[in-house]
Amino acid sequence: MKTALTIAGSDSGGGAGIQADLKTFSAHLVFGMSVITAITAQNTMEVRSVQPIDLAMITDQIAAIFEDIHVDAVKVGMLGSKETVETVANSLKLFKPATVVIDPVMISKSGHHLLDEGAVSSLRTDLLPLATLVTPNIPEAEVLTGFPIRTKQDFYKACTAILELGPKAVLLKGGHAAGNPNDLFYDGKEFTWFKGERIHTKNTHGTGCTLSSAITSNLAKGIPLDLSIEQAKVYISEAIRNSFELGKGHGPVHHFYQFHKENWSDLN
Repeated sequence: MKTALTIAGSDSGGGAGIQADLKTFSAHLVFGMSVITAITAQNTMEVRSVQPIDLAMITDQIAAIFEDIHVDAVKVGMLGSKETVETVANSLKLFKPATVVIDPVMISKSGHHLLDEGAVSSLRTDLLPLATLVTPNIPEAEVLTGFPIRTKQDFYKACTAILELGPKAVLLKGGHAAGNPNDLFYDGKEFTWFKGERIHTKNTHGTGCTLSSAITSNLAKGIPLDLSIEQAKVYISEAIRNSFELGKGHGPVHHFYQFHKENWSDLN
């Protein structure tokens, strides 16, 4: 059994954060473990409030896992504060996991800021150099680079700038751009475009968490990075296509679409 650890915030609505990560790991038949960095009071419409977890508890959660269970891959999501970024970075430096995927969560789907301004500098200097892959969307990449991303040339420029911060590779997600959500991958050697399909639905809560966790799951299973991304893109597209009309806002994607009743006929 391959394993994956998510270090992220809890979404009480179940569509994003720790909950989405664990569902994604399970959908990929990977054993999921979690370190909770913050608790959010959240639903499909809003993030009402955020309660950070004590730093000593975050450190202890990470140590408890690494000192007992082999971790094949780590996904890092919402951290919230400079102190939490530094705490997680210090623990990862101590335990040295072979694979780390960082999704630099900054703003929720409803527009709530999930990363303090003071934390961005620590994210750049302390955490990104530990990443096997970092997966920013356009607004997040603009914060990391300090310049707007509007054109295709800006995508190349941004990937280059982010890679200079220390990660081994960058996947700049194009979901916020016009047209199809094409993502640009850069590993310092070559650029690769991963094409996506724009699925017209408002039910996209948790897409970023889910994509990065799908990539993490694939890497945990030993699948090469480029193929892990390609397969994860297919997974998230189908999860969005089969998303739920749940709640009054942005409904969640369907993490277990491949196990839906309509696909169970061959199991009966």
